[in-house]
Amino acid sequence: MSLLRSKPAQDDTMPAGGPSSLGQHFANLTRYVRRAFFPLITLAAVGVVWEVAVRVSGVAEYLVPTPSAVWSRLSGDLGYFLFHGLITLYESLGGFALGTLVAVIAAGVMAHSRLFERTVYPIALLIKVTPIVAIAPLFVIWFGFGSFPKMMIAALITFFPVMVNTFIGLRSVNPTTLDFFRLLDAREAQVLMKLRIPGALPYVFAAFRIAVPLSVIGAVVGEWFTGDRGLGSVIIVAHHNIDMPTLFSAIAVLACIGLGLTGITALIERRVLFWHDSQQSGPAV
Repeated sequence: MSLLRSKPAQDDTMPAGGPSSLGQHFANLTRYVRRAFFPLITLAAVGVVWEVAVRVSGVAEYLVPTPSAVWSRLSGDLGYFLFHGLITLYESLGGFALGTLVAVIAAGVMAHSRLFERTVYPIALLIKVTPIVAIAPLFVIWFGFGSFPKMMIAALITFFPVMVNTFIGLRSVNPTTLDFFRLLDAREAQVLMKLRIPGALPYVFAAFRIAVPLSVIGAVVGEWFTGDRGLGSVIIVAHHNIDMPTLFSAIAVLACIGLGLTGITALIERRVLFWHDSQQSGPAV
């Protein structure tokens, strides 16, 4: 038993943070750069083709703006887009947190109660198949024009994938391992903390990869109906004014928000699930 508790001997010839650690960090950085290189080159090529095509074809810029016009609009009023982008980000994260909290609690109860599962799952499925744009106006009427209804819409669109994946993860326990825990007379709380939750984490993070971008969509849909702040409202106003550079700039900022949140989610997943097989093949977004 003492052998199990003893710390592994450290190699005095290789201090922590030495050449081996630096080499690993450099290798990871190289992989990230290599993964980003071709998408960036492709994006730049698409931008060049787009610019040339619009200029050569003579398409009116109020219909299809050139990338240079979009960049000029975005860089010329960056503070404006950042202000509205931060509002949308705040609403997205708030809705994601709320939807995830309710989804995890519901999944946990469903995993332990067949009656609750048969009661809640059909209701959740009904909400899932109902178009969010049909529900959004109701939230505006019920909760007003502040940030809360937009968070509620984001939470609603986030809820289903997180609940389903968490439920599947909690139920997908290796029977042999579960029997071993029972043999050791483990309490239900120990089974939950040491077996079910760690086993469910890969499913939960897979749901997060879907739910995080969906929360941004939910916030934007809410902003279409509720007023004067956020990138969704910027898009609606630009659409009414046929202001394509502003509209495309708002879309570009939304894309950056979505990519940033997805990248952060992938980074957290890699740190939390470092032990899982899915994280042994190098960084991925």
